[in-house]
Amino acid sequence: MLSKAKIDLLFEEAAVNDSSNGRTATEQIRAMEGIIRHARMANPEMDIILMHFVDPDKIESYNNGIEPEVITNHNSVAEHYAIPTINLAKEVTDRINNDEFTWEDDFKNLHPSAFGQGIYANSMINFLSRSYSKDIDHHDEISSYCLPEKLDHYSYDNGYFVNIATAQLDNGWHIDSLWNPTDGTGTRINYVDVPMLISETAGSRLQLIFTGTTVGVAVAAGKDAGHVEYRIDKKEWKKVNLFTKWSKSLHLPWYYTLASELSDNVHLLELRIAQTKDEASTGHACRIRYFYVDN
Repeated sequence: MLSKAKIDLLFEEAAVNDSSNGRTATEQIRAMEGIIRHARMANPEMDIILMHFVDPDKIESYNNGIEPEVITNHNSVAEHYAIPTINLAKEVTDRINNDEFTWEDDFKNLHPSAFGQGIYANSMINFLSRSYSKDIDHHDEISSYCLPEKLDHYSYDNGYFVNIATAQLDNGWHIDSLWNPTDGTGTRINYVDVPMLISETAGSRLQLIFTGTTVGVAVAAGKDAGHVEYRIDKKEWKKVNLFTKWSKSLHLPWYYTLASELSDNVHLLELRIAQTKDEASTGHACRIRYFYVDN
């Protein structure tokens, strides 16, 4: 996004996916803070509005008198950086409880119906109308925001992609310059007809030398996604399951942060295809679109 233009006003929402995708509280805060800091470093004048969209779990939490944890976490970041929020999850819950509309017949899904999109749009327009109600002329100055100290020292504010061609490969790995699946399942833009680092063979290994505090892989996790094992700097091997609950029907783009809170030095990542796999998976595949690093 930042490569396209100088952004004046950024709307940011991650409350639905952060919770439904199982991100930890620490990851939620580090990622949200990272986005805000990264955006403000690119343009210190940028205004940012944080939104919380609705889903059934959030409705249930509010009806039990509990603020959803992900909203609490994102609000802690918003408060630290003095960023306004629009809590659409709370608004929709309150209006459903007030019998103005229903989830089943009107809103229908966490990917809202046209009606639900209208609710969101109306609240956003009202917010902007109130926020920018004063006349502005050419004499008014636009001020820059100062970045406060980080909430979390390891927030992901300086992340970048690492080209898959920089990895050192053993037998079993190859780069498909225009990968496209043949299994009849779905794909997502930028994760099809692009270079992909692939192995479908248990025991295949690769190495990546990187500098930073965090490292991970961005993969296309399809119905044959397997387990991978990895270690940093020759330490203990760990395992991650690449198969997701959506993998049966979609080669889903997914970010797996393998290590964080490292020293900001040069490190060695070793990764290998495990002999094991998820019971629902049809294979051992690992398809890497990018490595990613934060320092």
